[in-house]
Amino acid sequence: MWEQSRKEMKLGTIYLDHAGATLFPQSQLTSFTHDLMENVYGNPHSQNISSKLTHDTVEHVRYRVLAHFRTCPEDYSVVFTAGSTAALKLVAEAFPWVSPSQESSGSRFCYLTDSHTSVVGMRMIATAMNIASIPVRPEEMESAEKRGAAAGDPDCQLPHLFCYPAQSNFSGTRYPLSWIGEVKSGRMCPVSAPGKWFVVLDAASYVSTSPLDLSVHQADFVPLSFYKIFGFPTGLGALLVHNRTAPLLRKTYFGGGTAAAYLAGEDFYIPRQSVVERFEDGTISFLDVIALKHGFDALERLTGGMENIKQHTFTLARYTYTALSSLRYPNGARVVRIYSDSEFSSPEVQGPIINFNVLDESGNVIGYSQVDKMASLHNIQVRTGCFCNTGACQRHLGISDEMVKKHLQAGHVCGDDVDLIDGQPTGSVRISFGYMSTLEDAQAFLRFIIAIRLCPSGGHPIPQATPGEAGAPPAESEAQNTMTVTMDGHSSSPEEDTRSNSRIWNDLPTAVDAVSLHPPVLKATRTQQTPSGRAAGVLDGGLGPHVVTNLYLYPIKSCAAFEVTRWPLGKQGLLYDRSWMVVNHNGICLSQKQEPRLCLIQPFIDLQQRIMVIKAKGMEPIEVPLEENGEQAQICQSKVCADRVNTSDCGEKISSWLSEFLGRPCHLIRQSSNFQRNAKKHGKGQSAGTTATLSLVNEAQYLLLNRSSVLELQQQLNASDENGKEKLFPMKDLISRFRANIIINGTSAFEEEKWDEISIGPLHFQVLGPCHRCQMICIDQKTGQRNQNVFQKLSESRERKVNFGVYLMYTSLDLSSPRFLSVGAQVLPVLKESIECHDLPASRKYQDVIS
Repeated sequence: MWEQSRKEMKLGTIYLDHAGATLFPQSQLTSFTHDLMENVYGNPHSQNISSKLTHDTVEHVRYRVLAHFRTCPEDYSVVFTAGSTAALKLVAEAFPWVSPSQESSGSRFCYLTDSHTSVVGMRMIATAMNIASIPVRPEEMESAEKRGAAAGDPDCQLPHLFCYPAQSNFSGTRYPLSWIGEVKSGRMCPVSAPGKWFVVLDAASYVSTSPLDLSVHQADFVPLSFYKIFGFPTGLGALLVHNRTAPLLRKTYFGGGTAAAYLAGEDFYIPRQSVVERFEDGTISFLDVIALKHGFDALERLTGGMENIKQHTFTLARYTYTALSSLRYPNGARVVRIYSDSEFSSPEVQGPIINFNVLDESGNVIGYSQVDKMASLHNIQVRTGCFCNTGACQRHLGISDEMVKKHLQAGHVCGDDVDLIDGQPTGSVRISFGYMSTLEDAQAFLRFIIAIRLCPSGGHPIPQATPGEAGAPPAESEAQNTMTVTMDGHSSSPEEDTRSNSRIWNDLPTAVDAVSLHPPVLKATRTQQTPSGRAAGVLDGGLGPHVVTNLYLYPIKSCAAFEVTRWPLGKQGLLYDRSWMVVNHNGICLSQKQEPRLCLIQPFIDLQQRIMVIKAKGMEPIEVPLEENGEQAQICQSKVCADRVNTSDCGEKISSWLSEFLGRPCHLIRQSSNFQRNAKKHGKGQSAGTTATLSLVNEAQYLLLNRSSVLELQQQLNASDENGKEKLFPMKDLISRFRANIIINGTSAFEEEKWDEISIGPLHFQVLGPCHRCQMICIDQKTGQRNQNVFQKLSESRERKVNFGVYLMYTSLDLSSPRFLSVGAQVLPVLKESIECHDLPASRKYQDVIS
């Protein structure tokens, strides 16, 4: 059953973010598409036949939703919304709040601190009405029963609202559904306040993998999002409103379809009677609602129902949790720190979510951003950050309110990749299972953790043990070449109550031999080739003057390098560097992260003939003019690193060429010559009027690489395996992976990160800071093949800061006369002011030669 649902997914990756959004099976989409082709669905507010069909189908889906939650139209109404967030906002706006006055203490809004941002955001609406909002910690609910007994005055009808999640989207903790009845009856009170409590059960995370019986647990409001359950459609949710509560709701705005009658010239409005007709403003997304019918059909056909999904996903989560929590380094230290309120003993208290951070041998947290990048290299999709649940993140990670504010001042905002500040984590890693998840998914994830933290390195083997019976779903075959790890000081299986022969420990990834890259070396005129051995072994680590050894530009973003010996500077960097990029059929920039074969496309610039020649294996060369044709070019917009850029399409001929080679529809576009994109990184003392401009690069005009830094990485990578076979990473190959413009010899590794400015011949540049690396450095630029070791070794050697190379900005904006960079030019660095020159050798006390 589960294998069939997985087969329909046709996944090339291990998808472990079902709590973020689950996936849809092919049969669901096929059935829905067939429905649309066979039927005409009109606007349900009209009276024609097609509109009547729409209305009746939508009403049928409402009944299907209620039946799914084991209730009926007599008890609940289904108000379709844009999602659970919109449903929560609707509750906050329509709840009958009573503001404080001389006669009343006013309503209270209470919410569990382990709540989604969308719940906490309801307090802004409450605050606008002078309503007190009170956060309640999970442990405080233990004393809520005492407060309920002391609340007294059963005749007081002052309305209060309590909101809590059925399941934490952070940790998967499942809070008691019994709270609903106890709070509504007054036996429990989140805070001491006389009055009547209403309950919002945030069910968005819970119902994605578990049944919810609203005939037993009758919350007043139940917001949910359907993509969490079915994967498709997105942008559609619902608010289930108990019919006894619905008459209390108040509404100010009225939209199309919600009025029984109104006057345009007079303040006269009569709402429709039913809660659904009153609160569904305008035309609902009726085709998406109809798609839900096919979601229910597919879910029941593939799984047999939510109870089966609940047991299946929990078993996978418990299996993974037990194995993960047992992993140990040879020194006995834990490999991961799991954030959980349960021991995964039962699906009643724990959902299929595991939240954790990876640790090193000393117990220090490895940033979630780095783990995410490594997971992507292993084709594993996870979720990182705080998951729109700051309260749970603070509680589990020990982040105080003051630290949150400090992190903001340090530049960290929700959703970014700033994962460590002062060595402390700002978030974590989350994996979650869905109904199409399999044992192989869990095993692949565990193999990934073992590969990046417990793989043999430096010739020291991992302590071995034999995996035993592990419970959960049965594996198809027994492991053949098992590799075991230290688990709580003994050799055992991940869990004794799971009963299957596991393949977690075998098939660990190994390094792929890299092939050295040797692109053509051309002068600007393409008339002279540089001797191939020119830079081999130049002052690798020895003292002496810094010299430019290689120059590269990348005319097409993410495509192969074009190496030169002398090249003119343009206003945005090296002339024609990243002036073009490949986009997909939707105009989205393609990089090697999505399409590694881009590195096999080789552009050549001919300045004399004013053309770019593009070559690729198996394809006829094609020419593109260097200058855009302003009259014929189709102007379009795209984005680079969140920046909007104006571009022009280079035509159908090159589009067809690229589409044929890459096997997908795509276009070549170039940045418009009259468009200016300002750099986000600014030089020291730079005024707003002298901001550097950028081509289609990510961060800065120039990227510099130090050969001594590459040499240190090369020595770490060229280690012998247990059979004594060398894994060679040629210098040229490593340099090509980092896609820098300027390569210099150096006197020591990473000395460039201490520089403030440099002069290259007569040209002066400011150092803007280090380049933070992503998974692209793992791609062999000659073959397009990935090798995870490069990123992992760099991460380990650089203390988890995956920086390599530094950004430069040319300080003079005057390019009225030609300026050139040349191989062999002397490089004179100026140290940062914080570096004491007297602590350095005399040979390194360079001075700025430009006044």
